Amino acid sequence: MNFFAIFGNPVSHSKSPLMHNLAFKGLGYDGCYGRYRLEKGEKLRETFFALGLKGINITVPHKEHAYRACDHLDPFAKKVGAVNTIVEKEGQLYGYNTDAPGFLKAISEFNNIKTVLFLGAGGTARSTSAILRDEGYAVTILNRSEKRLKSFKEEGFKTATFERFDYEPCDLVINMTSAGLEDDLLPAPQEILERVIPSAKACVDVIYGKETPFLKLAKSHGKTTKDGSDMLLYQGIIAFEHFTDQQFSFDEVKAFMVRAFTL
Repeated sequence: MNFFAIFGNPVSHSKSPLMHNLAFKGLGYDGCYGRYRLEKGEKLRETFFALGLKGINITVPHKEHAYRACDHLDPFAKKVGAVNTIVEKEGQLYGYNTDAPGFLKAISEFNNIKTVLFLGAGGTARSTSAILRDEGYAVTILNRSEKRLKSFKEEGFKTATFERFDYEPCDLVINMTSAGLEDDLLPAPQEILERVIPSAKACVDVIYGKETPFLKLAKSHGKTTKDGSDMLLYQGIIAFEHFTDQQFSFDEVKAFMVRAFTL
């Protein structure tokens, strides 16, 4: 049997084990998927081999550590500097990023979206900002600190800190942080959100399975909202394809994984 897991902190809330195990069982693949709370991202590679794993998904806050742990990177993961899927092949770790294509598919249902504001500048923001720009979206990144914005600036993105934010209307506002996951925090000061949300067409939170304070605020302004469930599902399907060496089609995997959201 091949063993897989999700690494993160926190990780107890993750639906990934249920999603992948439903697909393993339904498709007759000899695999088992668990979860591991990783305290120190620099221990990722060591922990992977100590647990005898074949592959992992990585969630916050370890996606950049995952990037550095790999021996080989696919072109997109290398471009964005963030990895959320790792597969072991002959003792080498191969890194992929399935967040970005999963996210792109998840927001495709929104019409007439041209400008996007990201709240947060972590690993998920790095990958999704790149793929959205490649698809023609104009992306601005707003973050608490200046330090994390440096690489985005170097790549030509519009950036701002909370203290130096000149408001411009945007079509889509996305919480890319973990604010609201295990607390009642907003991803940015409320006075900023009260300026950007009213002019937006929709608001998205990458957190799934709960109505976060950010989504509640967006709904209070009558906005269309979406949590991270579809993003999680789609990136999980693409990761599963890597785990199983493309043995199954996207739709075959989806038929089983989607059940995790109704159980």
